[in-house]
Amino acid sequence: MSNSASQANAFYEQVATSGSVWTIRDGGGFPAPLNSDGIRAMPFWSSLSRAELIIRNVEAYKGFYAVELSWQEFKSKWVPGLEKDGELVGVNWSGTQAKGYDIAPSTVVKNVESLFRSAL
Repeated sequence: MSNSASQANAFYEQVATSGSVWTIRDGGGFPAPLNSDGIRAMPFWSSLSRAELIIRNVEAYKGFYAVELSWQEFKSKWVPGLEKDGELVGVNWSGTQAKGYDIAPSTVVKNVESLFRSAL
């Protein structure tokens, strides 16, 4: 399994357990850089420590701070906005370049919700 696949799986499992999603922002707002396909992806992490690691280790994100979102807020407010804007969800980006999988918002919801249901 690639590092990106491992990070994505960890994202789904940790979010299903914690019920929280983390992103980052600065005075200019939330980042949504273009990926290699020319599509914007907004990064989200499954824990505060993962988001803070990116802030510390990725030059482009120095000066950002972590923001916690409940799963319900992410699902009901953020996902529709991301879909409307044609943006993807960057899940648990890692490394000094903040790289990983960029996934359709509805797929992220489906994958996390399937873990919620399997835990019942």
